[in-house]
Amino acid sequence: RIDRPPFSPSPRQPRTLHPRSSKPIMATDTKPKPAGLGVRMVLGALGGMGAACVCHPLDVIRVQMQIDGVSGGARAYSGPLDAASKIYARKGIVAGLYPGIDAAFLRQWTYGACRVGIYAFLLDKAQQGKEKGTAIPFSQKLLMGSTAGAIGSFVGVPAELALVRMSADSKLPPAEQRHYRHVGDCIMRTAREEGATALWKGGTPTIIRATLLSSAVLGCYSEVKEQLHTKLPTVFPDKNGIPLMFTGTVFASFVANGVSNPFDVVKSRVQNMPRPQPGQQPQYAGMADCFVKSVKGEGPMVLMRGFVPAFLKLAPYTTISLILTDNLARTLGYSTM
Repeated sequence: RIDRPPFSPSPRQPRTLHPRSSKPIMATDTKPKPAGLGVRMVLGALGGMGAACVCHPLDVIRVQMQIDGVSGGARAYSGPLDAASKIYARKGIVAGLYPGIDAAFLRQWTYGACRVGIYAFLLDKAQQGKEKGTAIPFSQKLLMGSTAGAIGSFVGVPAELALVRMSADSKLPPAEQRHYRHVGDCIMRTAREEGATALWKGGTPTIIRATLLSSAVLGCYSEVKEQLHTKLPTVFPDKNGIPLMFTGTVFASFVANGVSNPFDVVKSRVQNMPRPQPGQQPQYAGMADCFVKSVKGEGPMVLMRGFVPAFLKLAPYTTISLILTDNLARTLGYSTM
C-alpha cells in the first residue's frame, strides 16, 4: 500500500463582486499602465484610419448634401439615399464614394491623432492625481475634450480642406472641377494657386465645430460608460465590454452631431467656395457672412442639412475608432478611456 498525501486543491485567485451586482469578477494584479502622449496619438490615428475605411462614403454624401443648393441654386439631392444613388451612378464606387480617402487618412494622423491622443493623455494625468475609485468630474472631461479638439483641428485644417474639396469635386460643374490626383496634389496646388494661408480657409468654423464635437463625443463617451457601468452593473458588468462601448459612442455621437452640425455646414461651404476671378468678390467674406447668406437664402433648417448622413457617419465612425483605440490600448497593457 502506497501512502499518498491528502488532496489539496490548487489555490485560486480570490473572487470579488461588483458593489451593485451579484456577478463574480476575478481579481487581478495586473494594473493598466498610463501611456505617453506619442503612444496615445498613434493609437488614436490607427483607430481613426480603421473607421475611415468603413465610413468615408458617408462623409462624401454629407459634404455633397451640405453644398447642394448653394446660393439658392436648384437642389440635386432629395435625401441621403438619393444622393448616394446619384453619386454612384455618376462616378461609381471608388471615384464616387471614395474620393479623398487619402485625405481622410492624413486627417487621422493630424486631427484624429491629436484629438484622441491628447484627450486620453490628459485623462491619464487627471486619474493619476485622484485617489483610487474617485471619479473625474464630467465638466473636467468636457474641458479636456474641447482642448484636445481645438488643438487637433488647428493642426488638421489643411487635411480637412483637402477632404472637403476632394469629396465635393464631382458635384461641381465640369468647368469648376479641380481634378486633384491625391491629397498631396490638392494641398500643394491650393498653396501654390491661392497662397499658403488658403490651407486654413474655413479654419474658424472648423475649430469651433471640432471643439464642440470633441467635447461632446469624448466627454460624453467617458461619462456615459462610467455612469452606466455604475448604475446598471447587471446590464453592463464589464466597463471595457463592447455593449457598453457601443451604447456610449452612439449616445455621444447624437449629442455631438446636434451641437456641431450648423458649424459643419458653414465649414463645408466656406472651404469649397470657388476662387474668385480678378475684380470679383468672394462668394463668402467669412464664417458669419456664410451663416447669414445661407439662412437668408435657404431658411434656418439649412444649418441642419446633412444631419442624417453626418450622424450615420459619426455614430459608426466614433464607435469603430474608439473601440479600436481602447482595445489596442488594452491589448498593449495601457489604460482605456
